[in-house]
Amino acid sequence: MAKQKLAYVCNECGEDFSKWQGQCSNCGNWNTLSEVRLGSGKRSTSSGGGYAGAAGQQAQILDLSAVELSETPRFSSGIGEFDRVLGGGMVPGSAILIGGHPGAGKSTLLLQTMCQLAQRMSALYVSGEESLQQIAMRAQRLSLPMQGLKMLAETSVERILEMATQLQPKLLVVDSIQVVHTELIDSAPGGVSQVRESAAILTRFAKQTGTVLMLVGHVTKDGTLAGPKVLEHMIDASLLLEGSHDSRFRTLRGIKNRFGAVNELGVFAMLEQGLKEIKNPSSIFLQRTEHAVPGSLVMVVWEGTRPLLVEIQALVDESHLSAPRRVAVGLEQNRLAMLLAVLHRHGGLHCGDQDVFVNVVGGVRVAETSADLALLLAIVSSFRDQPLPQDLVVFGEVGLSGEIRPVPSGQERIREAAKHGFKRAIVPAANVPKGGVEGMELVPVKFLNEALAAL
Repeated sequence: MAKQKLAYVCNECGEDFSKWQGQCSNCGNWNTLSEVRLGSGKRSTSSGGGYAGAAGQQAQILDLSAVELSETPRFSSGIGEFDRVLGGGMVPGSAILIGGHPGAGKSTLLLQTMCQLAQRMSALYVSGEESLQQIAMRAQRLSLPMQGLKMLAETSVERILEMATQLQPKLLVVDSIQVVHTELIDSAPGGVSQVRESAAILTRFAKQTGTVLMLVGHVTKDGTLAGPKVLEHMIDASLLLEGSHDSRFRTLRGIKNRFGAVNELGVFAMLEQGLKEIKNPSSIFLQRTEHAVPGSLVMVVWEGTRPLLVEIQALVDESHLSAPRRVAVGLEQNRLAMLLAVLHRHGGLHCGDQDVFVNVVGGVRVAETSADLALLLAIVSSFRDQPLPQDLVVFGEVGLSGEIRPVPSGQERIREAAKHGFKRAIVPAANVPKGGVEGMELVPVKFLNEALAAL
């Protein structure tokens, strides 16, 4: 009997080590190394465990100019927002990982997609957590077409591939990757070695057969995908379905995508009929009060390939603490502290004895710098207790010297705001189009004091 080899894998970065150590020398985290049993090294190519290249073909050396260039074939999932996040549709042979908190709607979204696609192609849904009766009851409750979709309740990777080889589906869903296991690894399901090896075998099968593989992944309490970090490197696209339990809206964000733009955002509403796509997300994030209130302002952010109008709110209040609080929800907190320093130095507004709370309405997370100017103007509005006009929109990056820098796709942002009825915009001078925008007053600014004077 061949002796099993051991390795130690970091749960955070996926780095391999031959011996256990307390700290990962690659990422610097402590106590993140887990034991992995590599097996005997003899694998069956019939079960998809061979190592004959990513596509299961004999490797050969080609000149870069000799590589055949053809447009990647795609097919629609039947849900427009889902296709947008995927980059235009599903690519045969791709592996897609979908994560999210319990109850976010991962299984519902995949079941809706599978039931629609099963009407025109072969599809297999593998469930390792729910019984087939539970899935059938959900499909009936959502009034989905149930004919044509093949179901399998199984957790063994070898058995899944055996059934998939017989059926030859164009679309394969495994719910979830944390509960399946392979006989090649002698450890419990959900462990680092099991998740890593099971995902590798399933991904290899998808590349060999041209099957679209969709894996459901769990998330940790901080919202990141559970399991080894190397799992995200194996797959072609990583999507995260987000949404709070007290809101009926869900956002599907692309974290990684080899066939499309990253940070693409799809918005859905959870209804009795399941997840319904929202084609104009700006409309749901602009549900403001009838009367103007201090500290409220609309900004235009860029999500993936489209502009999105969201409301930002700021509250500045006198602090009774020795260290005033700086709380940012939906924004980076370190950037908030930096912008407050810029506001003090170049805007003449001192908030050192004030608590500052900032919130992006609707649960949207803004990672780009175009929200800087809107954030500062909202803080000024709250500090002075002066409401800003309801038809005002603002965007722009603020530098440390107080200059207002241009942002990408500025003209598209202005046109999106005009389409939603906004009449005035304070924007960087470099983003103002030469011909202007019909029906909108544009206020170009180059420095922070000019923006404050324009209020």
